[in-house]
Amino acid sequence: MNKKHLAAYVGVALLFAASGAWVGFNKQHAAPITTTAPAGVTGPVGALYAQTLPDAKGAPTALAQYKGKAMLVNFWAPWCAPCVQEMPELSELAAGEAGKKLQVIGIGIDSPSNIAAFSDKYKITYPVLVAGMSGTELSRQFGNTGGGLPYTVLIGADGQVKKTYLGRLKFDELRKDLATL
Repeated sequence: MNKKHLAAYVGVALLFAASGAWVGFNKQHAAPITTTAPAGVTGPVGALYAQTLPDAKGAPTALAQYKGKAMLVNFWAPWCAPCVQEMPELSELAAGEAGKKLQVIGIGIDSPSNIAAFSDKYKITYPVLVAGMSGTELSRQFGNTGGGLPYTVLIGADGQVKKTYLGRLKFDELRKDLATL
């Protein structure tokens, strides 16, 4: 390994350390997240329905209100380029014909201020909620063991996980999966 590579690795490591410290510091200012599981639902979907997360403006949103409706839950962050790239197509999906039968939800893994600034800048047609770093743990319950983003979960109206997607969505594949709901 030459000195240029070593310097690059050290620079990236310092960047990640500083980002982690910043997120940790700002996490104490995040809106409280409450959990109350709805009756009869267990596993990761039960954990999802148990969440009450603030939206980008800070208003609490109980995810239990979506019980009984098919859902597409997208774990994302404003600093994640593939997450941002797929948002216009997710907005189009939510606003279109599929959005009548499917609830699209974005769960942001970042600080409330960053997600609010992002939401003010971009027109997103589906609920964008703030989970902070606890969103990573919630995505892990759905099988995202590495904590990669974006991570999307397709949940049927029956409360069963139909499919998970790691990385930028392939919308042709997603539309085929939606047709099986």
